[in-house]
Amino acid sequence: MDHYEVLEGARPATFRAVRDMTSVRVLDLEGAMATSVAITVDVLDTANRLALRSGRANQFDVQPWVANGYGDATDPVDLVVVPGLGMRNTQEVRSRLAAPDARAGAHYLKEAAAAGSEIAASCAGVFLLAEAGILDQRRATTTWWLAPLFACRYPAVRLTPADLVVTDGPVTTAGAALAHLDLMLTLVGRHGGEALARECARYLAVDRRRSQSPYVMPETIEGADSDVAIARSWALQHLDTSIGVRDLAAAAHLSPRTFTRRISEATGMSPARFLRRLRVERAVELLHNTDLAVTGVAHAVGYSDPTALRRAMSQELGMSPRTVRGQRTRAH
Repeated sequence: MDHYEVLEGARPATFRAVRDMTSVRVLDLEGAMATSVAITVDVLDTANRLALRSGRANQFDVQPWVANGYGDATDPVDLVVVPGLGMRNTQEVRSRLAAPDARAGAHYLKEAAAAGSEIAASCAGVFLLAEAGILDQRRATTTWWLAPLFACRYPAVRLTPADLVVTDGPVTTAGAALAHLDLMLTLVGRHGGEALARECARYLAVDRRRSQSPYVMPETIEGADSDVAIARSWALQHLDTSIGVRDLAAAAHLSPRTFTRRISEATGMSPARFLRRLRVERAVELLHNTDLAVTGVAHAVGYSDPTALRRAMSQELGMSPRTVRGQRTRAH
């Protein structure tokens, strides 16, 4: 039903507010994740319903899906949303981006951005924005497991894969698949106000999150390189000792220089960060599954004192050992 029909006979001020709604176009490419598409619709519909309930006008006008032709960038909208693309491995990413509809979609996004539209995307959909060139020299995030491929493919983008949602000027990006919910709540806050975004989050029973670091599974991205996987397996057996980059490289039968390059390509991390991540992951396991004191946990994962462990966990997870152990307590 047309929004003007809904508010027929309303006050002139309300009518003007409808005309000032944020117009949204969804780039619904073949293979778009159904959850992302549904979340886009549901969150914006919820925002409109809550706004109407509080006496405000609808805040968002969601236009029909753009499946063939991608709309006309000469008739710009305020906001273009790109749902996540369901790609399962790096080869799928490469072939999908080379498909005619993806190339046409990237061209549309480039024109829409030039015409003044705000652009938003999540998960592998962020690759389409990078293909369009609209992320060059901007901060962005994407799904954690494709971050190494993204960083290699688009060196001009300032990728921050630990962040769940990143806004840089008129472009907003989000991480792995269900981060699309966080993306949409961010967009509601940006266009409808933070109070409305908070109300939407409460209505949908979701928490506003900031980082995807706690969800990263290094074995998934490390599995892309068998030598890195060998180094990881060896490191996990020696975390309680003083090991470094040379030891990891030797375990993988690589020179330190080659190992550094390979681990960066596979994980997007430096060897030092890679090792710290492994130590923190093991520490979380021990905090959840044993009654070791924090000092004992620190020693078990190769740190000389609990202060070093706290620092590492803060850097990687944004949480302290006490907070992590408290999660175990609440779970039981």
